[in-house]
This record gives sequence, C-alpha cells and structure tokens, in this order.
Amino acid sequence: MDSRTVFVLLWMLLSSTSTGIKLDGNGYVDVVIAISSRVPQDNRLIDQIKEMVTEGSFYLYDALDEKVYFREATILVPPQWNGTDFTKARTEMLLRPILSYGVEPYTNQYGECGTEGEYIHFTPEYLLNDTLIELYGSRGRVFVHEWAHMRWGVYDECNGETPFYHSNGHIEATRCSKNIEGQFYEVTAGGSLQECRIDPQTSLPTKECIFFLDRNQITNSSIMFFPGLDAVTAFCQEDEHNYEAPNMQNKKCGKAAWTVIFEDSVDKDALRSLKPLQYPPPPPSFKLVQRKQRVVCLILDVSGSMGGSRILQQLQAATHFLRNIVEDQASVGIVTFSTEAYTLSPLTTIDSDTTRENLIKLLPKVADGWTYMCKADNGDALGDEIVFLTDGQATDNIAGCAPSAIQSGAIIHTLAFSNSAAHALTEMANKTGGKFLSPNDKTTSNQLMDAFASLTLSTGDYTNEPVQLESIGARTSDLFNGTVSVDQTVGNKTSFVIIYENSFPSIYIQSPSGLIYTQTNMNHDVSQKTVTLNIPGTAEPGDWKYSIQTKILQAFTITVTSQVAQADVPPVTVKSHMNQQFSDGTKPMIVFAEVSQNYRPVIKAEVWATLESETGSVHTLQLLDNGAGADAFQDDGIYSRYFIKMVNGRSSLKVRVKNQSGQTRFAVLYVPGCVINVKLKPPKPPVFEEPLDVGNFTRTDTGESFEVKLSGIAPPNFPPNRITDLSAEIQEDTVLLNWTAPGEDLDQGTVVLKWSFDLKMLRFNFSNGHSVNTTAVSPQKAGSVEQHSFNLNITIQNGTTLYFAIQSEDKQKAKSETSNIAQASKILPAPKPPGISNPGMNLTVLVISLCVVTMVICFIVAVVICAVKRRKHSAQSDTALIFANECQNNLYA
Repeated sequence: MDSRTVFVLLWMLLSSTSTGIKLDGNGYVDVVIAISSRVPQDNRLIDQIKEMVTEGSFYLYDALDEKVYFREATILVPPQWNGTDFTKARTEMLLRPILSYGVEPYTNQYGECGTEGEYIHFTPEYLLNDTLIELYGSRGRVFVHEWAHMRWGVYDECNGETPFYHSNGHIEATRCSKNIEGQFYEVTAGGSLQECRIDPQTSLPTKECIFFLDRNQITNSSIMFFPGLDAVTAFCQEDEHNYEAPNMQNKKCGKAAWTVIFEDSVDKDALRSLKPLQYPPPPPSFKLVQRKQRVVCLILDVSGSMGGSRILQQLQAATHFLRNIVEDQASVGIVTFSTEAYTLSPLTTIDSDTTRENLIKLLPKVADGWTYMCKADNGDALGDEIVFLTDGQATDNIAGCAPSAIQSGAIIHTLAFSNSAAHALTEMANKTGGKFLSPNDKTTSNQLMDAFASLTLSTGDYTNEPVQLESIGARTSDLFNGTVSVDQTVGNKTSFVIIYENSFPSIYIQSPSGLIYTQTNMNHDVSQKTVTLNIPGTAEPGDWKYSIQTKILQAFTITVTSQVAQADVPPVTVKSHMNQQFSDGTKPMIVFAEVSQNYRPVIKAEVWATLESETGSVHTLQLLDNGAGADAFQDDGIYSRYFIKMVNGRSSLKVRVKNQSGQTRFAVLYVPGCVINVKLKPPKPPVFEEPLDVGNFTRTDTGESFEVKLSGIAPPNFPPNRITDLSAEIQEDTVLLNWTAPGEDLDQGTVVLKWSFDLKMLRFNFSNGHSVNTTAVSPQKAGSVEQHSFNLNITIQNGTTLYFAIQSEDKQKAKSETSNIAQASKILPAPKPPGISNPGMNLTVLVISLCVVTMVICFIVAVVICAVKRRKHSAQSDTALIFANECQNNLYA
C-alpha cells in the first residue's frame, strides 16, 4: 500500500461535554487517540502511542509548574484489527480520514487565539521511525507542543517563511525567547559550513541560511519554539517573550504563550486555582477500545402533532437515509413512539438493496396519539447510535429518562423538528457525542433531508461514505432548473432525488455529454411524492443540468448524492460547524467550513453559509480563506466568517461550496512549524505533490444547530474585529502599510494608526504612540485589502526599526482591539552586509578586533622605540631593522 494513504490520527474530542477532554483535578481524562481504519494492524503503534503520551505527561508536568499531567487515555483501534484486549467502544468516534503528505506532526487549529483546535495528526512513519526523533525531537515533547496548539490555542514561535528579521540594525532569528543562542551558517553541497550570504533585496540572510542552535542554553523556553532542544522545558512567559519576532504567536495573540494558557484558554480557571502536586504523577492509564459494524436505531415520532406534511417529510427523509446514506453491513432498527412505543423492525443487517427497500416499507406513514418519549427501552446500546426525531414537547417527563439514555453508552443524534421540541434533546446529543439538529418543516428548505444526510459515522474508510453534491429547493409555478457539477473524485452510486409538493411535474436531467434522462428513466413513488434517478455505473464527470417544469404553484427540492469513483482517490468534502453551540450574544459567533480532499486543502472555492432561525430569519454569509478576521490561516482550505446578526432561539447551518469558474485548486498543506538545526541533521522527508486540477464541483453540508439566548432585546454592537495581518515596509522615507479590512458590514468609520520606536510601548499603551494622519483612508468592505502610504515628520536613519499598529472604529464609535504590531526597518545597501546578531560570531569578531588593535599599538610603540634608539646610539641601519623585525615577530608569536 502506498505510504501516503496510511496514517494514524490522534484526535482529541474537544466539546465541552462529557464526551470531550476534561481536566479532573490535576489530571486530563477522556483523551481519545483514534487510529484510522486504513492503517494495517501493527501493534507497535499502540506501544509507541503509550510511550509518547507517558513521556509527554511528565514533560507537561514539568512545563506547567507541576500542576497537570495525563491521567487517562483511550486508544480506538480499527474495526478490522484482531486482539483479545479490545473492549467495545462507547462514544469514542473517529474523525474523517486524512491523507498524509509527509510525516510532520500537525494540529488542525483554526480558531482565534486561546480557542481549542480540532485534532492532532501523526503518521505511522513518524511514530515508528526512530530516526525522525533526531529531526523533530522526542515524541513526548512534540506531543506536548501539539497539545498546546490544540488544547490552549497557542501558536508557533518560529516562522519557516520568515526565519530572520531586523532589530535595531542587527539580524535576529525568529524565536522565543530571544535568549536562545545559536549560529548562522549555510551548508555547502559538500556538507561543510560557511558564513551566510545576505540577500541585497531584503538585507536579510538568503533562504539557504540556517540558524544552528547551541546545545547548551542559558534559558529553558520555549516549547512553542523548539521542544526538541534538551534545555527547553517551559513555555515563554511575559518577562522573556520576544514581541518583535514575526511569528504566528505574536500575529494571532500578541502575548506570551504562558499568558494565553493561564488567562485565555479553556483551562484558565483551573490552572490558576490548582496547586502543584506534592509528588510526581503516576504514568497514564490506557484503555483499548474497538468499534465493529455500525448499529443505528431510528426512533421516530408518530404522535398526532406529526400529522400532515411532517409525517410525510419524516418518511421522505428516512427513506433517503436508508436508501442512500447508511452504509452496507450496518445494522438498522426502527422504533416508533407516541402513546406507546413499537418496534417496527429489529436490528437488520443491510446486505443488499432488497434489504434496504424492505426496511423502507416498514417506515411509519400515519401519525396519532400523545408524545411519550420515555417509552422506548434502550437495552444494550453501548456504542450504538440512536436517531431520535420528535416535533414537540414530551407528554411525559423527558428530563427524568434523559439521564438513563445518556448513561446507556449510545451515541444519540437528536432532531428537533419544531421550535417547541424539548430542550433536553440538546443535552442528550451533547453528552453522548451525537449531533443536535433543528430542521424546520418548510418544504423548500429541505432541512430534514439534509439532517438525515449528515448522520454519517466515519471510520476512516471513505470508499463507502456518501457525499452530498446538491440540496436546494424553490417554490414556483413555472421552471425550476440548475446545474450540479460531478467532479472526478465522485460518481459511483449517484442519485437525484426530486420531491414535489402537489402534482407530478415534468423532469429532465441532462448529462455533460448531452444524454437526456426523463421520467421514463426514473422511479416515481406517488405516496411519497418523490422521483428518483439512479445513474448506472459511474456518473460522467462534468456539469449535469436539471429542469423541472410545473403548471401550478408548488414547492420542489432536489438532493444529489454520490460516492467515490475510485477507491484510491478520496473525494472532495466539506465539513461545517459553528465555533460554539450556545451563545448569549456577548461575543460574535464564527462559521467554519473546511473544504479538502482529505489532508489537502481546496482553496479559491466559492463558499456560502446560510443561517436560518426557527422564526424564519435567514442570513447568508460568504466565507473567506484569506487569513484575516475570523480566518486563522490563508489558503488552508478552512473558510470562515464572523456571524453577528444573532436572534433568540435555535438556528440551523447549511454550507454550499462550488467551483464553476475554474479558480479552485488543491494546495499542499502548509503545516505551521519549524525544524531548527541543533547540528547537521538529515533533511525533512519530502512532501508529495499531486496534480492541482480540481475541476468543477458542487458540495453542500449541514452543520449542527446552535442556540442563542440574548440577555437583551437585540445583540450588542460588536466592534470591528482585530486586524491580524498588518504589514509594513519602508522605501526610502515612505512607509507602506497593508492590511485586510475588518468588520462585517463596516463601510463607514475610521482607522487610528500609531507608530513608535518602542514596540512594547505601542503594545501596552497604544494611545501614547505617534499618530499618523489617516483621513485619506476609507474603510472598505470586510475582507478587502487596504493600503496606506505616508511620510513621517522625521528623517528615518539607516538601521532604524519602526513599529506600527492600527485600531478600527465603526460608525457607532466601537473600537477594535489593537492590531498585530508590524515592524519595518530601513536598511540601505552597503559594501559589506549588516552584522548578524549572533553571540558566537560577535565574540569571534571582538577577539579578532582586539588582536588587530594590539598589533597596531605594538607596532607604533616599536617604531617609536627604534627611532629613539637610532638617534641616541647612531647605530647602523641594519641593527635597527633587525630590532624592528624582532618586535614584529613577537607580535605574531
């Protein structure tokens, strides 16, 4: 098997519920380490994972003042692995698969400073190949470095793209703390070291220059710079934090990593109150669990309030789930509840299309009775999934039976099919690792179909997972048409599902080559008002066009799903979510959509999010991947945007992605991080690059629903977001600034620009900086690039470094936080390159300089003495010459 398709995924479940990581006293528990199902069995991986976490636990204990350690961890092994010590998985879930390009450890981190990341990723090669320890450092130390990214939301303090910068006429390596010492050298083709060359364009070392760290250091920080250095055992604190360094920690946080951990992270309160342990902690305990085939039980509401269109929509959506979503070999059962609960089908293994259709025939079609939600018996549900759909408040006390359901060990997905559905549904989903979805019953929204389509459980094997290409609806009395792009990564089991409200319309679907499909090629279910077209074989890649003609006013929806075309080519997917499932309106929410082909980001796509409240309020946002505002990194395939127009109640999230303009392409993932040379090491393993042609595609995804409870009548006026990408450049005596426009609807207002010779003064006392006239700056639409050039009222001397920062102010006078501090130096070309700030090299220069001065002084003294002696003794000239030569010989002795 190609090594690029094999990986191990270390995934920390990060919700604030019982299924997520918790800090219990001084010990972290509920840490889940999941191995993809595409990894062949190798029990050495289990041993290496245990060793890495154990070493990391003691390293973490030392790094955070002996306050915390890893107490318990669960390793989720693939279903096909054999072993007698694997117990049945409870609510541990595996994230979708990720193709590994290269072996570098990586944290999927795209929130704001101080917020949790998604997961940590390691490859089997990294865990099993001990030669990589020399390159990256010990695995336990690297694990703590990545843990800090994921758990506490801190960033790297090195910068592979900007490894050097100017500081008051000197060249510094990007690092923290600044007390880290090393040497600047280039490595020649023959393996020897030579002095670094200077790029005349930047006056900085060329890209071949490497900062070689000294083995012995006078500082113990920082872990976010390079944990592989033996002396590094701590995070950078404020008293030694290098604010000048152009790294992500300064750009995103503007403060020391230690400060973020103790003041901004999810563990801030606990870490401040915890006392150090009196004794070193014990090693972590490990549990090995395994999930076999998927088991799903549909628990469907058939009470009287589900009558009319709701019971029909439930039938349509459940049919779509059984026919197109749930995978082969899964076991499915069907239970209904109203006044009583009935089992319509026991657990049945899906082994054929006939089995699927037989289950569909058993789905309920009639609604009647009360809503008794506690009638069903969960039985032995450990690790199973329950899809619990209801549209109303419970007639009985659901709060009384919810705890037993939560303790059953099942993963409970709850679908609240109205705004009156019980709020205990949210708790059950959150506390069991399930999804909470609140679809409305508006026919054109297609939300219940989308909700069922989102109920997939990835094991890391993408070959059997459905991909939703399109989901859209409209109400018309004429023509409903559109285009669905089928790209080369999908095409198998492609289905078009059209739902109509009243009368059967005329339907035409055209393939990219012009082949026409009509009703005669489709399956029409009159009772469900559904028309289905199943494309035989592999659907032709390209743009598929559909046209639906009606003569009466009615609603239509179309849903298109497909699966991978080739087993070795993963599909392009989109995964969306909000940064929080509950908001009180005091902070803006953030919408995220990750578009990728496994590990590879898909960039330059057009991504739109639709957020619809239960009261019918609809807001549409274009999500951006520009590295500004809510977006952490540019071109990482993660598109995001602030959402500020919150309304009370539950809201749904749906994301649409398309590339029909030819702009979208794959990108090789940039993994933030650095490998700093302590001595000459083997080069980093190569990163494989695949063809960049994506082609036209469309995708839709439904994220979990979220709830807002505003403290006032309306949400507060949020200030413009903090600018994090301010950059500066000095050309002669002109300063050039660039940044991305902040805010969401900011088209009026001002910016306040300050500069200073002192970075910390600007960081902590922004108002005391020197002001710049910004009347010519007109705030642009959010996401636009803004530029401003100006001349200062001083002469900028050669070697001078200046610092700049911005605050934005909207028309309500709400001010943003101070931006990242941008710095620029004026370095004029010189016959000799500027000196590199390097302790070892500076000492050498000093010793040579003292020797030269001593030689000059000795020579002058010798000449004077010789001249005096010549006058006194009138000696022969060759005698004086011999004396002078003897003096010279003594100088060089």
